[in-house]
This record gives sequence, structure tokens and C-alpha cells, in this order.
Amino acid sequence: MSRLQPKVAYFSAEFGLSESLPIYSGGLGILAGDHVKAANDLGLPLVGVGVLYRRGYFQQRIQEDGAQEALYPPMNPEELPVQPVLDAYGQPLFVDVPIGKRIVHLRVWQANAGNVPVYLMDADNDRNNDHDRRLTDRLYGGDQETRIAHEIILGIGGVRVLRAVGFEPDVWHMNEGHVAFLALERIREYSAEGFPFETALEAVKASTVFTTHTPVPAGHDQFSFELMDRYLGDYFWQLGSDRDNILGLGRHNDKFNMTRLAVQTSSKVNGVSKLHAEVTKELFHKWSPDIPPQDVPVDAVTNGVHTETWLSPELRELYDQHLVYNWTREVANPETWTKVEQIPDEKIWEAHQAAKQRMTDRLSLPNLQDVLTIGFARRFATYKRAYLLFQDLERLERIVHHPERPVAFVFAGKAHPADGPGQDLIRRIVEVSKMESFRGKVFLVENYDMNIGRHLVQGVDVWLNTPVKPMEASGTSGIKAAINGVPNCSVLDGWWDEGYNGENGWGIEGKTDGGRGYQDWVDGETLYNVLEGEIAPLYYERDDDGVPCEWVAVMKHSIRSITPEFSTARMVGEYWRNAYVPVAERGRRFAANRLEVAQRVGAYKKFVRNSWDNVYVQEIKLQPHEDGTRVQASIRLGCIWHADVRVEAVGSDGHGGIWKLELRPVTEFLTGEYLYEGVYPDRMEVWRRSNANVRVVPVSPDFCNEFELELTCWGTHWR
Repeated sequence: MSRLQPKVAYFSAEFGLSESLPIYSGGLGILAGDHVKAANDLGLPLVGVGVLYRRGYFQQRIQEDGAQEALYPPMNPEELPVQPVLDAYGQPLFVDVPIGKRIVHLRVWQANAGNVPVYLMDADNDRNNDHDRRLTDRLYGGDQETRIAHEIILGIGGVRVLRAVGFEPDVWHMNEGHVAFLALERIREYSAEGFPFETALEAVKASTVFTTHTPVPAGHDQFSFELMDRYLGDYFWQLGSDRDNILGLGRHNDKFNMTRLAVQTSSKVNGVSKLHAEVTKELFHKWSPDIPPQDVPVDAVTNGVHTETWLSPELRELYDQHLVYNWTREVANPETWTKVEQIPDEKIWEAHQAAKQRMTDRLSLPNLQDVLTIGFARRFATYKRAYLLFQDLERLERIVHHPERPVAFVFAGKAHPADGPGQDLIRRIVEVSKMESFRGKVFLVENYDMNIGRHLVQGVDVWLNTPVKPMEASGTSGIKAAINGVPNCSVLDGWWDEGYNGENGWGIEGKTDGGRGYQDWVDGETLYNVLEGEIAPLYYERDDDGVPCEWVAVMKHSIRSITPEFSTARMVGEYWRNAYVPVAERGRRFAANRLEVAQRVGAYKKFVRNSWDNVYVQEIKLQPHEDGTRVQASIRLGCIWHADVRVEAVGSDGHGGIWKLELRPVTEFLTGEYLYEGVYPDRMEVWRRSNANVRVVPVSPDFCNEFELELTCWGTHWR
């Protein structure tokens, strides 16, 4: 295998490959499914690892009063698009995992995204007792004990599956923190070979990538230490260290946090949009408050969608006729989409109208061909604010019943069975849809899944998204709509904060100051104004042939500007270049010669941590200088060598960022005590206004980032 083609194992709690394999709940799973499909398209050596949930996520039924009923019909693997994985003797393959004081036996199945296998574990077999057979029944079901068992199966079991099938990854990609126990299993493997814990940890970290999807602190899984002891206590000793060190990898606020574990055991961490990366830096800053949020090492790889999965057949036929012959292989190339402008407006409009008719037929909606139809489909979590449209029902009534520009709204989505407020949103939508004023204007489609989602993103006229900014990590449903020529009307959050350009849809700024009620009111008023004053008038403006040419121009601009930039072809290519290839190279380097580099780095980190209490910024002096201000700092390093630290002045730039000025050692006073100096290119008053200070951080050419040790020593005073 070429060094430029690292083998990647992609672990995820859910995979949305197809509606015929309902082991997904929403955006995370759909993203994972699109990720492996893109890897297949690009011919990349990647495999997926997940769970075959025998009852999947729930089937939704909406009662007459709007109450959501959650049904969990059992699924037979023989009726699903999966096949059994066989061992060397032609028998079904099993792997064992420790859960508490017992062993659970997992049968392994395989789904395929083209040539990319996705290995799925299943506890429902006669080797397990009745209780353990139910462990892999439901996605995100059960209590904390069920959840920790799921995550042991995902992480520890997943590593063992790959060993059993003979796939040796160069890169281990953790898609969200649910799978982070894989790091502990890999440390255990190295420990079994005789390597110290610190060495094993560095080898694991060097070859691991972590993607976080959750900007909400409560959305990060965490377990009590008592639960960790009960479920993994007999496993800890196999990792070559004591309980405190192992629990320390995930310790946060007296709980074991799975996101913290993932960050501590990865050399690349990324959010799923540029804005989400900034929000994540603020979140992770709370773990290491001495590091400014701007310096927290989180990259951004904005999500995309698998174009061929979500594109309407009508538009695909047009693209086959008008774009370059190999357009499906060049989705991420902006030049591919320039010819969209040359497709006649009436052809684009006819294709959309055909998709709209297909949607209404499939979803049993009334004929909406002549009505501006707006779609809102996603998980009914309160921060997504499905209720925003209903805060002024009198105004909404005027909008939907406008004599010349009527509007209809189609909602779809599930609320988690344990999410009472989310289920209340569904009740509210049903309540409004039954009001005389909104009959035939507001609809709720039950049992949202990939098939319903596909029809909606292809068939509605506008895609609506109203999250509380900045709580939408990325979102992808709006991208699926956009590639179908369906413009977005959305709060500028997640991917839309990057995708909106003023011509490809409508943006709602998303008020972020003031209380939640004020934010809702301002955003709601903005939404009503945009619907009444911009969207509806443009949609209903037609030429002599009945074609809304100005509207079609927005549709074309949506396709051209969004399809290449927010495709999984671009996304996976970015992961490959910026994460997988460098991490694979780093992993190989750390593993070479029986983990020589990993051993050196582990020993160095241990030494620095043990010595850091003796590092101290003794005094900071400022003096006028012809080029600005001379900054001098007396630093005590103790037994740490001066070349193993960086000393720098840091201050606010006044625009949400920070400036840095590296200081150089100019004098050694006593052993371990140095004078550092540099010139700040402005006056002392500017230094003071920027809240500047001097800090010391440990550095090494072997670190994956400059704050890998999360150690910083700041000055306490200056004059």
C-alpha cells in the first residue's frame, strides 16, 4: 500500500447508508454513511465499524392529539442488506468483550458501501444470556448502564473485530466520543506486548483522529467513576497503569467524559464547521483555562453530503445532458458546475416541479404545485426552534393565506423518547395544523427517515432552519436541499454561516445577545419579514410562460455555489490531505523500532509534568525602545532545559484574536534562571490596553501541537 494511501478505520455509533438498514437516528449517522460512500467513490482504503441494532432507532407514530409513539419492531438480519462475516473455518465470526464481570459475545456482520465494508456487531445470539442479547437492541436507548455497555462494544469490540478480519489501520478515526474506548483497547494491546502505559498512550495518540459534532456541553457522554469501576474495573489493570491515570484520561467535573478521553488520545481534533470549531475551542478551554480559546488545537473540516445519494433523478438527468460527461467524478471541482447556468430556466423549473409532485404523492400531501412550500425536517430538539414560526400566529395566518402569494409548511422529524420538550414541539405542530386557520397550510409527516428526507429536500421550494446560534454544529439537510436547487432560509449557523453568499438563499443573522426570549423574538420577526417581503414575492414573480426566472436564478446559484464546496468528495479529500496522511505518517514514526519515538515522547512528557511546578515567571519589565517597547522577563525553569520551552508575550488584538511575540533568552543568571527579551512593536500604553502577559509553554518537535501537554505558566505581575 502506498504511503499516500493510509488505511483508515472509521468508527461511528450509527451509519445511515440506506433507509433499508435503519441503524441511524439523524445527522451523525447520515454523515457517517455519506463519509464511507465518498471514500468508496474516491477509491480510498477505509472501513467502517459500528453496531447492528436489532431494533434500530424507533419507528414514529403520531397520535391524534400529537403525542409521539415510539415503536421498536425487531429486525431480522437475513432481511437486511448485511451478510455474515465468516472466520477462517467458514463459521460465523464472533468477538468477545468484557462488560463488568462477564464476557459478551458479539457476532459480526458486514454492510457495504460499494467496495467499502462496514462491520457491525450484534449481541443478539444464543451465546449470550437474555439480558446481554438485548444490549445491541436500540440505538441511543436505555439508561446510563446500557449506554456504557454500548460504548464498550463500539470501542473495545470494534478494535477486536478489525483484528479478527485482518484489517490493520494506519489511522483510527473516532466519529464522536461514543467510540473513544477504542483508545483504551489499543493501549491494552501495547501493554500486553510489554510496553509501558506512557509509551502505549503516545503510540495510540499518534495514529488517531477525533471529530466532535456536539457544541452543547450536555451532549457529551459522561459516566460516573462508580459506573466506570463497575463496568471496566477488571479491565483497567490490563492497561499497564493505575486506576487514577486511566480515569484521568477522561476526568472532567468528577465524571469520566468520553469527549475528553477522545481529545486526550488523538493527535488531530476537528469540529464540523468553521464556526463549530470556534465554539468547540471555547468549550475545551474550560478543561485547560490557562490556554486561551484561540490557541486550543481544534481544526475545522466542514461537513458535506454525498451528492448522488441526495440528488433528484430529474436533476441528475439534466446534469447528464448538460454537464461534463464525468461530472459525478468531479463533484468537488467548482468548474464542473459552471454549466448549470446554461441549462434553460424552464428545464430547471420543470425538473423541480416533477420532484415536487413526486414528494406530494409519496408523502400523501395535497396538491401543492401552485403553492410556495417550505420544508422543515430534522430532529425535534428545542434548540432547533421548530416553534419559532408559531410565535405570532396572526401574522403567520396572513402569510399562509395571502390572496396572491399563499404559503404552506411541511414539518417532519422525531424527538428522542426521553426528550419531553422535543415531543411537546411535535404536539404544538399538530395543534396548529388542526386549527381552522392552518388546515391545508401546515403539515406534519410522521416517521422521518432517509427516504422521506430525500423526497423533502428534493421537492420543497425553500428549506427552513432556525437553530439557536451557535448551537448547530454543522447541519447537512440544508446542503441536500441546496444541491437540488432548493434555496435555504436559515439562521447563519453551522455550514450556512460559510455557505451563504447573499445570492443563494436567505440568511437570518441569529441574535446572540440578550436572553433566549429576546433572541427568539428578534429572529422570529426577521423570519416573518423575509418570508413576506423577499421570498414569497420572488417565488410568485413569473414570465409569460409561467417560469419564475429570478427564482430559478437563485436555484442555479444555490447549486453552483454549494454543491462542490459542501460535498463529501471535498470533505473526505480534506480529511485525507490534512488529517489521515499526516497522522498515518506520524503513527508510523512513533511505532517504528518498537515504539522508539513513542517511548521518548512519553518519558519526556512525564519529566516535564513532574518538573512543571518549578517553572515560574519571576518578573516582567517594560522599557521604551526605538522600535516600540522592550519586554524583559525573568524566568525560572528549574531542571527543564531552555530549548524545551517557548517564552512569548501574548495579548488581545481587540478583534477577538490574540497577538504573540516570541521572547529569546539573552542571559542565564543562575542554573535554571534566564532573562528573556523581545521588542513589542508599539507603545507601553497599547501593551497595557491589550491585557498583555508573558507565558511559558513546553515544546518539542515531536508534539502534534504546541499545547499538547496542556501546560502553561503565566506571569503574575509586570512593571
